Amino acid sequence: MAPKTLNFITGNANKLTEVKAILGDVVDLQSQSLDLVEVQGTIDDISGDKCRRAAELVKGPVIVEDTCLCFNALKGLPGPYVKWFLYDIGLEGLNNLLAAYDDKSAQAICTFAYSEGPGKEIKIFQGTTDYQLEGHPDLVQQILPISKHHIRD
Repeated sequence: MAPKTLNFITGNANKLTEVKAILGDVVDLQSQSLDLVEVQGTIDDISGDKCRRAAELVKGPVIVEDTCLCFNALKGLPGPYVKWFLYDIGLEGLNNLLAAYDDKSAQAICTFAYSEGPGKEIKIFQGTTDYQLEGHPDLVQQILPISKHHIRD
């Protein structure tokens, strides 16, 4: 049974708008911004740990979201660390990372982690969209929001 209210852990108004558009009126989605430590690891590790910590702090049902951008030429980098790459080197820097490689393919992976509350099972949902970036210098900027609409469990 779906909770009446679900706490979406984000301080990003754009993420909130996107998730509300996806979920519609299924649940009352409340946004909470929590300063959570992010572990290093796979996207599942990061999302699952963040969800567990958020459920403990909120003491109720939560959902968290993480987005990865994985360049095949870079063996999956920047992956779950794309936010930090964007912060440090920007979109131009991300595009420049691929300049030396013939393979310009990438995947955007959007991961949602859900928990009914503290101590409850964490459920992971992911959407993956494949991209070919060659000849599309602005595509990196467009990739990240689009992938949220391709979620599966």
